[in-house]
Amino acid sequence: MRKVSLYLVCLCVVLLSGCWDKHEPERMLYVHGLGIDYKDGKYEVYAQVINLSNVAKSEEPKTEIVQAEVGYASGNTLEDAVFNLYRSADERISWGHLTYIVFSKNVLEEDQFNASIDVFIRFAETRYRIWVYSTQEDIKDVLLTIPITSTTLTLSKLSDPMNSFKQESFVEPVDIRRLIIGLDEPNHEMIIPTINVLYNWETVERIPRTAHLAGVGIITPDKFKGFILNEEARGIKWMNNHTRRGTVSFLLDKSDENSITSATLNDVKVKVTPIVENDVVYFDIDVKVQAVVSTVTEKVSDAEFQEHIANTVKSEILMTYEEALNKDIDIFRLSEHVYRKHIKDWKRLQKDGKVELTKDSIRSLNVTVTKLKIGRKSLQKTIK
Repeated sequence: MRKVSLYLVCLCVVLLSGCWDKHEPERMLYVHGLGIDYKDGKYEVYAQVINLSNVAKSEEPKTEIVQAEVGYASGNTLEDAVFNLYRSADERISWGHLTYIVFSKNVLEEDQFNASIDVFIRFAETRYRIWVYSTQEDIKDVLLTIPITSTTLTLSKLSDPMNSFKQESFVEPVDIRRLIIGLDEPNHEMIIPTINVLYNWETVERIPRTAHLAGVGIITPDKFKGFILNEEARGIKWMNNHTRRGTVSFLLDKSDENSITSATLNDVKVKVTPIVENDVVYFDIDVKVQAVVSTVTEKVSDAEFQEHIANTVKSEILMTYEEALNKDIDIFRLSEHVYRKHIKDWKRLQKDGKVELTKDSIRSLNVTVTKLKIGRKSLQKTIK
């Protein structure tokens, strides 16, 4: 009986010691954001370590505590740079909370992007739902941006991009999972949101760095094709069924500069129909939107507003399309529509996943305003 009891005690000791190799949470540093640069043949890594005391229990951070610190290290490979970073860390670094990665222009142009992504895919602690960004700015400056009103970093534009995307859908956020899928499917090109640093918000104490969505960078499995920024990128959102909200501005009377007005568009629906004629592919594109107009003038009918809105959306789509063509980019993934609907023709005409595109490839582009709202009032001036 005593031997049996001794065996049971030993067995319990073995089973209850299952957490002996775990690490104490308070003795770890948690990487929230990561920046990767490439200079003179070496990787440079910037790690944003977040202070979790500003996250737990409340969305209001403790202003007297620094929200995050950014560490730096370099190495011949990305792994070397990370291990060199470990040398200056006081505690063990955890990567399980990594939320976003920012890649510099140098990484993209030196064709180091895919190798960098591969490292994080293979690492057990990181996940596929990490947001991916590109930038032409100094990486450190991007990681030192803070949310407006010093909200916790977990709710920043870089950490939680979908929140602001619902209000202004300039460029849809991209995570590693969607990035891999997009590069694997025709046209084998993906757009990555591009971040700039601005100083356009101000408090009584300081002018903080803020992250600003400037446009997109376009990559393939083999190379980087360049950036499309600012006004030239405006057409992207009108060719995306995920677009929640956007705006257009236009002149109601071309002879009167004061007749400029704006409309807020939502509920974007895009239908792309590929037509194959011998060895040439054309596309018929239908875009449907709903619009809300808040700035009105007299003597303007609903039909006139709808026409101005449709023409403006159409011009923005074509402007983005032509800018992308100049860089050999299928910005609207038109080749994928051929792949989905005419697979035999796609196999015959494709090169590296893409069919040949020209300015005439878009045979027709129809933009329809299915519903026009005038805010709270009718199409009349409030103050006459």
